[in-house]
Amino acid sequence: MSSLRETDLYPPIKAFLEGQGYSVKGEVTDCDVVAMRADEEPVVVELKTTFTLPLVFQGMRRQTITDLVYLAVAAPNGAALWRRHSRDIAKLCRMLGLGLITVRSTDRGAPRVEVHLDPAPYRPRKNKRRRAKLLGEFQRRVGDPNLGGASKRPIVTAYRQDALKCARWLSGNGPTKAAIVRLETGVARAPRILQRDVYGWFERMERGIYGLTPAGRLALVDFADVVATLVR
Repeated sequence: MSSLRETDLYPPIKAFLEGQGYSVKGEVTDCDVVAMRADEEPVVVELKTTFTLPLVFQGMRRQTITDLVYLAVAAPNGAALWRRHSRDIAKLCRMLGLGLITVRSTDRGAPRVEVHLDPAPYRPRKNKRRRAKLLGEFQRRVGDPNLGGASKRPIVTAYRQDALKCARWLSGNGPTKAAIVRLETGVARAPRILQRDVYGWFERMERGIYGLTPAGRLALVDFADVVATLVR
């Protein structure tokens, strides 16, 4: 963990900003650090030893004063926790239009100041592939089989619904050719579902013919409410 205290963050932050030509003062009204340069918009920096939700709230309140608000935290030296969460922290700051600075203690004198992110309006890039996947899943899914926020039962996806259709057919008709299952259930990807057997519900009896495993029969019980809605 970092040995820096909150008050230890101010001198290196002040020196860093002064090196950028700013005049810097601490504890101005509610702000930890205020920096001014000529007639430019003021820069406000809020200090904390660790990144916390209260620090984010502080930064958001300072945005009513200026657009140039930074959150400054002490970066633990070599800490796996910081490495694991630093990208998410930066993303959160970017979404909120906040800048992010870390101060890291060194063995060679003054702590090192690093600016990871400057304040800027958030303009997220849309992921067309993920959007298409979302819309496709929404359109293919039959009804609304999942309770939002639930986690005890596996999510009922359109793929799982198609697999349940195949399982229901095999349960009532016995081992059948994959092509016939596709025809009778209306599931175009039935052969692939039977071959891949993602859930362990199907078994190949002989070439091109598939039957239902005990796990498949149990699935029809566990998802009986879903199966009842899968009317072709």
